[in-house]
Amino acid sequence: MALLIKDEVPAWLKGSGEHSDVVLSSRVRLARNLKGYQFSPRISENQEEQIRQEVLSVLEREKAIPAMIRMDLKDLKSFECNYLLEEHLISNDLLTRRKSAAVVVGEASRISMMINEEDHLRIQSIASGFDLDSCWQEAEKLESVIGRNLQYEFHAKLGYLTSCPTNTGTGLRASVLIHLPGLVLTKEIQKVLRGITQIGLTFRGLYGEGSEVLGNFFQISNQITIGKSERELIEHLSRITEQIIEHEKNARAILFKDAGHYIQDKVWRAYGILEHSRTITGEEVMNLLSAVRLGVSMKLIKELSVSTINQILIYSQDAHLDVAAGRNLDSTERDIHRATVVRSYFNRN
Repeated sequence: MALLIKDEVPAWLKGSGEHSDVVLSSRVRLARNLKGYQFSPRISENQEEQIRQEVLSVLEREKAIPAMIRMDLKDLKSFECNYLLEEHLISNDLLTRRKSAAVVVGEASRISMMINEEDHLRIQSIASGFDLDSCWQEAEKLESVIGRNLQYEFHAKLGYLTSCPTNTGTGLRASVLIHLPGLVLTKEIQKVLRGITQIGLTFRGLYGEGSEVLGNFFQISNQITIGKSERELIEHLSRITEQIIEHEKNARAILFKDAGHYIQDKVWRAYGILEHSRTITGEEVMNLLSAVRLGVSMKLIKELSVSTINQILIYSQDAHLDVAAGRNLDSTERDIHRATVVRSYFNRN
């Protein structure tokens, strides 16, 4: 099975939704395990195969995911698997379980599910902008369809049981991928990050746990999954996110007022490098795009949209370049191809 790539832009890259100039995407993920099967890491390959077949049978019978595509990781090349990671469709953990791991993806990647990750199922909904409520509704809908056909492991007091105790309870991880250059440049970011860790939230880089923060993009999510309802967890993250958005917008306004020439210089230098570079690294693109995205949101740049910046951000990543080339590029080739891809977006305007 080759990697099946849909033509449409993933929904979460479209630059739509509330506060999309600050929040790139919102996501809700639910961890579930099926009754009657061992949990990871004790589960056998035979049981994992049974889970995969049972779940896929339910999805197909119930037509639970419109325009569903299924991919078995064991049939994919390494760079194709990394492509799915860059698209936020799978986790690093799933990459270590390629023998029995699968992912199913719906239209525009709005709804998806990992099978045989750390837990038997990881159900995900992801949307553009600040839109946790609709993500929760879509994830819950798919979770309910599967739950009507297959029984989940559930404890009356503890809630949904998971391989890692940190997910037990609701099994819910809600997150926002948020762009905070204003807070970084005004040196307020550490205060904000310390504050959120004290109230049950955590932050990571663009690709979640273990990833480095680049381009001033932070993934903020709940740490607690037990003792509160799903609705309470989402409302808590939503409330704090709204406060962070307000702080970020205030920081941008202060920067423009007190250091307007500096900001404009930073934005247009980044624009010029991206528009004309002939070789460029992934880290350079991330950091330069951060400045250009700031310029677009502050209406300094009118030639590009937030949606275009979001697409460049992902389509210039290593595995996307490899998939486009149909092979594993070396680092020199990749940096040349990356510059070509970036220039092509700038030259469309």
